[in-house]
Amino acid sequence: MLVIKDLHKSYDTGKSKLHVLKGINLNIGEGEFVSIMGSSGSGKSTLLNIIGILDEKDSGIYELDGIAIEHLSEIRAAEYRSKFLGFIFQSFNLIGYKNALENVALPLYYQDVPRKERNKRAMDYLEKVGLADWATHMPNELSGGQKQRVAIARALITDPKVILADEPTGALDSKTTYDIMKLLQEINNNGKTIIVVTHEPDVAAETKRNVVLRDGIIESDTFITQRVLA
Repeated sequence: MLVIKDLHKSYDTGKSKLHVLKGINLNIGEGEFVSIMGSSGSGKSTLLNIIGILDEKDSGIYELDGIAIEHLSEIRAAEYRSKFLGFIFQSFNLIGYKNALENVALPLYYQDVPRKERNKRAMDYLEKVGLADWATHMPNELSGGQKQRVAIARALITDPKVILADEPTGALDSKTTYDIMKLLQEINNNGKTIIVVTHEPDVAAETKRNVVLRDGIIESDTFITQRVLA
């Protein structure tokens, strides 16, 4: 599903180059539920951005579903993101002037899906995350947990190969974090590959594999006994 070999990434700070990723090797198979952890500056956000085709590597290999990801134009990169990836963010990234249904349906708009069909599919996904009754509510009428459920439905609606979640519970209280991680476990149990970047050990414990970065390298990569949420 996802193959990374000897991946390097540096940034020009003006006076020198900051070597952020220093030879990352990582394979993630279909249906895995992986957490990527590390302190600030460890490289985890840079790695997620490269996996999400939001940034480019300097060298090495990155393959997604058997396709080499390199030297992409902005148009092709956007096409690959739309085809392969679904994104969940800490800040939800909902559009404030669109209701829950319209936010979920938005990725299908960019795929030229007719309005009636995209609204039907959006409602189906809102039902899956338990928010069908909130379809016409605006983001400012939703709680943090409800906003994240809308964001999860939006990430799923294009049936992506991989869900990338960047600190998906970082803005939520402990009870809502529990509910969101339970939902992600259910989604993973239905076969979806999920990669979560988190600094919270409790969140990582609810995945099936922990990858820990330190100073741009993988310090540990461990399959764990997942704490299943009832």
